[in-house]
Amino acid sequence: MDAKAGQAARLREVALLFLRLGATAFGGPAAHIAILEDEVVRRRAWLTREEFLDLLGVSSLIPGPTSTELAIHIGFRRAGWAGLLLAGACFITPAALIVGGLAWAYTRFGALPEVAGLLSGVKPVVVAVVAQALVGFGRAAVKTRLLGALGVAGAAASFLGANELLVLFAAGALSAASRWASLRARADTRMGALAFVPLAALVPASAAAAPFALWRLFLFFLKVGSVLFGSGYVLLAFLRADLVERWGWLSEAQLIDAVAVGQVTPGPLFTTATFIGYLLGGLPGAAVATVGIFLPAFAFAALSGPLVRRVRASKVAGAFLDGVNVASLALMAVVTFEIGRASLVELKGALLSLASLLILMRFRVSASWLVLAGAAVGLLSSALR
Repeated sequence: MDAKAGQAARLREVALLFLRLGATAFGGPAAHIAILEDEVVRRRAWLTREEFLDLLGVSSLIPGPTSTELAIHIGFRRAGWAGLLLAGACFITPAALIVGGLAWAYTRFGALPEVAGLLSGVKPVVVAVVAQALVGFGRAAVKTRLLGALGVAGAAASFLGANELLVLFAAGALSAASRWASLRARADTRMGALAFVPLAALVPASAAAAPFALWRLFLFFLKVGSVLFGSGYVLLAFLRADLVERWGWLSEAQLIDAVAVGQVTPGPLFTTATFIGYLLGGLPGAAVATVGIFLPAFAFAALSGPLVRRVRASKVAGAFLDGVNVASLALMAVVTFEIGRASLVELKGALLSLASLLILMRFRVSASWLVLAGAAVGLLSSALR
């Protein structure tokens, strides 16, 4: 097979994988990360677990949706710049189309379909999927006692309400400082910071209501995608401040429904922007909002991706990345604990989670299909009540 045919085959593999995940990967960022590890490390061996963890660490440090940026990084590693664009587009598009369809139904019928049953089946499976992935991640990431201690400290800090980005940087800095001290030499390693234009300045900051315009919608979501770190609750705060309180484009109920749709549909949570864009401007609004919020993720991944190997080549910078990796896993563990505490209180949820864990350990079942099966079980049990 010549180089051109090999590249075409790799691009086809990337497209098929991420189209499927964009249509079936329920459960939010922690679940997406576990599913991606299952697909590209265990099942396809595109990356080693250590390489995957490095990409996860870098994705956690840059603004935007972590799991989407991780998908973009994987596409770049597998098929170069074309793979970078294709992986991101294929992961986002099916989810955006699903959310757009729900937005159409919402504007037509004025309500969302029942989603509580779906969530009751998805969440227990997500707990099992992420727990199983964390075991494998932990073996690769916890290389020293210090890294293990940093992971425990990161989890504790997150439980106490510490900012996610602060936890990541603190763990990285402590790990790097320890490595520097052990080398007993000054390491002239410079961790480059990704700079971006303060796009908030492009969006009018007037407290008065502003008339709706597609360009204003685009700039708003471009700003959000460029500066947002953290969970979906942080996204909710950003959206509420401008769209509800400042400009009055959405009601509080519409905003809550938009975030709920992002949480219960497969693919990135940031497709909440697609729903909001459709409510405000129909199909053009949905397209503008989707492009605006995801465009920075492609830019940040393109800038940071080629630097990962250089960072790993430096002992001190590599130690920084090791610290970030264990902190990322600590944050995932906290999110999984919170989901489990809420979803495993009933016997049905606990049994579903245990069965999912046993299936993952015994058989080479794709985690994405297992999560989809959990959604079906939840909907079925809800219909039979």
